Amino acid sequence: MRRGLKYVPPALLLLSLLELAVFVLVGRAVGFGAAVLLVFGASLLGLVLLRREGMRAWRGFRAAAQAGRPPGPEVTDGLVGLLGALLLAMPGLVSGVVGLLLLLPPLRRVAGGGVRRATERRVSSMVAGDLFGPRRVRVYRGAPQPSPQPTPSPSPGPAPSPQPVTDPGKAIEGEIVDR
Repeated sequence: MRRGLKYVPPALLLLSLLELAVFVLVGRAVGFGAAVLLVFGASLLGLVLLRREGMRAWRGFRAAAQAGRPPGPEVTDGLVGLLGALLLAMPGLVSGVVGLLLLLPPLRRVAGGGVRRATERRVSSMVAGDLFGPRRVRVYRGAPQPSPQPTPSPSPGPAPSPQPVTDPGKAIEGEIVDR
């Protein structure tokens, strides 16, 4: 994670230059006053939506917690909504368009799925199960893979584990449990 932090300042600089270039292009197309009003209007809309999305996320989290359901889907939906509103509240046309796109339900679901997958990769499967509920997996049994044979040692030690039994069959559905 630390390695990626070195790219933040150049990315912010490029984003600022992109925002400025888009503002100049829009200003030339519709006029400077209209471009400024567009940026202010988008920022004001973002501030209003920031409050609404924050309250919506909190209510969804509380409802899931009170119902005994895993709160992960509500939390990810709320995070994507808050990010969209925050990007819309930031002054800039590019960030405003990206924020508005994140507030649209189809793209919001796609981004929420990405947040969920990223979260599941970064936390233990037990925490992911608590957040999102048990994950359903499908395991296909294939040909048995030869396990490496331990080299015999002259010293007495634990007995080698027996070879796993494989049964060519159908898919096994279940949940991942991390202990």
